[in-house]
Amino acid sequence: MRVVYSPLHLGHDITTQTVLGVQVPANEVAARAERIRASLLADGGFEFGEPAEHGEGPITAVHDPGLLRFLEQAWAGARAIRHPYDHLIPETIMAAGLTEGMSDRFRHETPRADGRPGFWALDTSTPIVAGTYAAARAAVDVALTTVDLVLDGGETAAYGICRPPGHHAARSMYGGFCYFNNAAIAAQEIARRTGEHVSILDVDYHHGNGTEQIFWRRGDVLYVSIHAHPDRQYPYVLGWEDETGEGDGAGANLNLPQPPGCTNEQYLAALDRGLDRIASEPGSVVVVSLGFDTYGQDPIGDFALTTDVYHEVGRRTAGLGKRLVILAEGGYYLPALGENARTWLRGAEGRPYDPRPALGFTAAGVEA
Repeated sequence: MRVVYSPLHLGHDITTQTVLGVQVPANEVAARAERIRASLLADGGFEFGEPAEHGEGPITAVHDPGLLRFLEQAWAGARAIRHPYDHLIPETIMAAGLTEGMSDRFRHETPRADGRPGFWALDTSTPIVAGTYAAARAAVDVALTTVDLVLDGGETAAYGICRPPGHHAARSMYGGFCYFNNAAIAAQEIARRTGEHVSILDVDYHHGNGTEQIFWRRGDVLYVSIHAHPDRQYPYVLGWEDETGEGDGAGANLNLPQPPGCTNEQYLAALDRGLDRIASEPGSVVVVSLGFDTYGQDPIGDFALTTDVYHEVGRRTAGLGKRLVILAEGGYYLPALGENARTWLRGAEGRPYDPRPALGFTAAGVEA
C-alpha cells in the first residue's frame, strides 16, 4: 500500500492543552504520526511518498474562506502584539447565546490577534503555535495526494498520515485538535472530480461533528460514524442517533453511538450496520476517517478494542469492493498506535494478521 506523509507536521509542536480550565500534557503530539510511520516502515510492505501542493481551492470548497485566512494569520498576528505565551487559545468563544435575537451582522470578529480565536474556535483544547498553519495545510495536501493515488494512480487503497487530524473541524470552526477537515476536503474533491456519490466511514472514537455539519444538507455524500455516545463524550452536542440530515441530505447521515466498554464483538456488529448502509449507496470510493482512540488503553477513550480486531475491521471495510482513501484521525495511546495502524492496513490489503511479540504484544493484540 502507498502511504503519504509530510514532516511539516513536526512544526505543530504541541506540549500542553487546556481541559476543563486546567492545563495538562497534550494528547495530540508529534510522536503520534512518527509512531505510525515507524511501524509501517518496519513492516516493509508500505511505499512512502510526499504530498503534492494542491492550493487553497479544495479547502475553500469546504471551509469558510475566513477560517482559512484566520489560521494563516493567527500566529504572526499574535507575535506582532507581543502575545506573551507560546500558544494561542480563545479567551472568549462565540457561543450561540451571545448574540441570540440579534442579526448576524452583529457577530463581529475583532481585529485583535488574541481575541480572534474565540470567533472561530469550538474549545480551548486546540492551541495554535508557530507551525500549526503549515502543518494543517500539509495535512490537507496529504489527504488530497491520497485521493490522487486512488483516482489517478490506480490504487485500490491508499493511506494518508494526516496530522493534525480533521473530523471535528466544521465549515467555519476549528476545534477538537482539528483545523481543516481533511476527510471532508477529500470527499468533496472526489465528488467534484468523479461526479459520483461518496461515502465517509468514520471509525474514530469521537463523533466527527465537523464532517456531519459540512455535509448535513447534501445528498451526494453519506456520512457514517461509529463513536462513543455523546451523552458522555466529546463533542457532546452532536453525534446522537436522531441526526440523519435535512433537506437534500435527509437520510444521508448515520450515527452509531456505542456504550462504554464497547467490546470487539459489539464494535464489529456496529461496523456491519455501517458497511451495509455504505454498500447500498452508489459510488466507487469510500473515505475512511481512521482513528485508534477506540483502543482499550487509550487515555481519552473507554472502549475495549484490542489490536487484532483492527485487522478484521480493515478486512471488512475493504470487503465493500470500493476504493479506499484512508486518512489518519485520532488515537493517543502511543505504545500501541503504530501497531494498531499497521494491523488495520494489513487487513485492508488482504495480508494476514501479523502480531509482533518482540514489540510486547500477544497474538490477541494485547500488550504482554
